[in-house]
Amino acid sequence: MSSEENIKWINEQFKDTNELTMKTLEDDDKKAELFYIKPLINVELLQQIIIKPYFEMQSETKFIRYLKALPQFQDSKSQEQLKTEVLNGNVVLFIQNKFYLLDLKFSFNDQTNAASVETTIHGSQLALSDNIATNINIIRSDYHQPTLYVEYATIGQVNNHKMAIIYDKEKVNKNALKLITEKLQQVDKQVITSTVQLSNYINNKKLSLFPQLIMTERPDRIVYNLAGGKVIILVDGNPQALIAPVYFFDFMTSMEDNYHSFYISFFLKFLRYTGLFISLLLPGLYIGITSFAPEVFRTELALTIAGSRIGVPFSSFVEVLFMLFFMEMLLEASIRLPKSISATATTVGGLILGTAVTEASLASDIMVIIVSAVAISTFVIPINEMAFSIRVIRFIFILAATLLGLAGLTLALYAMIMYLVSIDSFGEPYLKFNEKKTSKTKAGEEI
Repeated sequence: MSSEENIKWINEQFKDTNELTMKTLEDDDKKAELFYIKPLINVELLQQIIIKPYFEMQSETKFIRYLKALPQFQDSKSQEQLKTEVLNGNVVLFIQNKFYLLDLKFSFNDQTNAASVETTIHGSQLALSDNIATNINIIRSDYHQPTLYVEYATIGQVNNHKMAIIYDKEKVNKNALKLITEKLQQVDKQVITSTVQLSNYINNKKLSLFPQLIMTERPDRIVYNLAGGKVIILVDGNPQALIAPVYFFDFMTSMEDNYHSFYISFFLKFLRYTGLFISLLLPGLYIGITSFAPEVFRTELALTIAGSRIGVPFSSFVEVLFMLFFMEMLLEASIRLPKSISATATTVGGLILGTAVTEASLASDIMVIIVSAVAISTFVIPINEMAFSIRVIRFIFILAATLLGLAGLTLALYAMIMYLVSIDSFGEPYLKFNEKKTSKTKAGEEI
């Protein structure tokens, strides 16, 4: 193939990405072409070991001998290898009708931290950083597809924060991408400093009870969703990304599910959905049964619960509200306190509170058990935004059970399901089942 044909072939392979950089080095009778994806390579190293020596050496033959002596040098074997190596962060040099490869990958390990919010036992422990260029590097390092597209923009009229919209051009949901872009263009705020703030402005329904975007710190979750045709939004200075559109079931999925066998993953998902219903319904069920329909329990259990409430001066509604209110305060305190003392302070506070209220007959023993079960059940929800929503919606169920008993609880559950059916996330039904989609690289590695 001629020089022009080779260059045309490379441009054709990367036509769907806007980050392929082509640089021509020309000096007297010498000419060379460089191809690379800028976020993936060390630009300073490129300047130091390729560009500067090229112009300092008199002949191309001498320069090629110099290249072959470099530890970063690789000889190309095929065009497909060139494509793969460019996606892996290598620089392609075309000189004297031959391609040469140099490994000049940018190392981001010293700029990242371990995941602290979405922790897992298995799989990657890497989290995003505060630098948008590093984050794009991390994503590209895990998603080796030439169709990955990155759009840059600024957000905030005063601070002009840099923002990136990332998607796979072949797989992206075109309608959702259009709606997301329109929403971002409509953001008319003086200062935007975080992804949380941005998510509030582009939310479809600002008063929605359920989150319509996922906020994540995990690159593996980002890569998984890119392969599923979703859009990623990054804001410079923030170690979280926004994912849209999303479905309700996405919030109940942990990335660790991909690292376990089918049966273990199924069991873990079952635990999460069980925890979801316990967290939502258990306080309301306690009120509905003890106040309206104690005959639902077996006689022994009904007598045990009634016996534990002897001396409690409040109705079951006030008792539940009192205990849940203090539980929420303990949860909030655990977030606000310094990490070194938060676990100790909240554990001791919970033990003292639980012991004191039962001894003072302000709450029954069974109520302490219920509150503990509700707290534990809330923690099994993988995404914090959904856990916060469930904590708020729980009080609506408590109010319904207080007014109408079990019938009110049933009506509240029915109303919640109807509400979930009625809402969407950027044109996609919120209760849609998200089929697991995977993409494979040329090496056969599953993304």
